[in-house]
Amino acid sequence: MQAWRFRAAVGLIAGLTAAFAACAAVPEYVVSVQKTYPHDPLAFTEGLLYHNGFLYESTGLEGHSSIRKVVLATGKVVQERDIDPRYFGEGIVIWKNRLIELTWKSEIGFAYDARSFAPLSSFHYTGQGWALTRDRTHIFMSDGTSDLRVLDPGSLKETSRIHVTCDGRPLQAINELEWVNGEIYANIWQTNVIARIDPASGHVVGLIDLSDLAAWIGVGHHVDVLNGIAYDAKGKRLFVTGKFWPSLFQIALIPRTAAKDLCGKLP
Repeated sequence: MQAWRFRAAVGLIAGLTAAFAACAAVPEYVVSVQKTYPHDPLAFTEGLLYHNGFLYESTGLEGHSSIRKVVLATGKVVQERDIDPRYFGEGIVIWKNRLIELTWKSEIGFAYDARSFAPLSSFHYTGQGWALTRDRTHIFMSDGTSDLRVLDPGSLKETSRIHVTCDGRPLQAINELEWVNGEIYANIWQTNVIARIDPASGHVVGLIDLSDLAAWIGVGHHVDVLNGIAYDAKGKRLFVTGKFWPSLFQIALIPRTAAKDLCGKLP
């Protein structure tokens, strides 16, 4: 092969390789804060959702776990039920007239009347319970691994699983969940990153970096990790908070101009 043809072929291959690599890279986002709301700094937030004009929140830690109904504008808790101190409360979801809650390591979940918080029933699962969200036909559950369990909303039995990958690598420590415009948004535990997951493929299609927000909220406050995503579908508002955070934020996503390869830094 003549030298110029060899060089051209090498250049073409290199160009194609770079193009494919660029296509495979997961889009990254930073955020702008659109509004700030009060949040109970004593709340060890495990689950968060927006429903009929209120926030619903579950808190964790043995002896301190609760489910709550909260006024968004003021952060005031207007309804609360403490959980049996034997249990470490985890994520919640509302399905029709039921508020459904997981516990961490007890392999038991509870259903309450969504209006009164009166206990209705319990259900069992194997392994750990971390978080819940839903679309119109299914409930999705995280358990701290790289799999999301798909539950039948009636029986709360597992029907299938979604294996989640980021650039082809299993994504571990999937935590609090929220259904947002056909995607599952997920906090990745012990990081300041939210993954946007395609539920059909399990592929991470975007990563939201909240490091700047987490660093700012931590100044002068005793805070724990980022955890808690809620979405107001009608108002198209996205909210985030964290464990022991004194504020809850309405945020907007901004594409990051220079990627930091967040996939490679996640558990």
